[in-house]
Amino acid sequence: MRQKITTFLTYNDQAEEAVKLYVSVFKNSKVTNTMRAGDRVISVQFELEGQEFIALNGGPSFSFAEGISLYVSAETQAEIDELYGKLSAGGSEEPCGWLKDRFGVSWQVVPPILGELLGDRDPARAQRSLQAMLKMKKIDIAALKKAAAES
Repeated sequence: MRQKITTFLTYNDQAEEAVKLYVSVFKNSKVTNTMRAGDRVISVQFELEGQEFIALNGGPSFSFAEGISLYVSAETQAEIDELYGKLSAGGSEEPCGWLKDRFGVSWQVVPPILGELLGDRDPARAQRSLQAMLKMKKIDIAALKKAAAES
């Protein structure tokens, strides 16, 4: 069954370069189709962890904004460190687990435990977790747990 909604990313002229980065970062990923006009790449269809995407070279009138981001659930600190480091290389590290890759696409690399801590039934514990997260760029699971446990 085909995916009903597909994320469509429009780059100036770096679609192929961006897709190569993304496919190299995520283990269960592949390029599924490349459309060309002569030697020029028009678009690239690809999958990241089973999710379908399309990247298009649309020209300089297109750019990315923080109003939309790609949210990546990372279970372990090692996975956070790897994904955050590879995706932010040449881009920028942003607060609270966000980053921009070198193409301007915004990503969030977040562990599921963050939602659990921020939604804790104990409002003081949730607030301590929130305050700890607000001081972070890349999420630090141990620091979040430590902040939540403090009294």
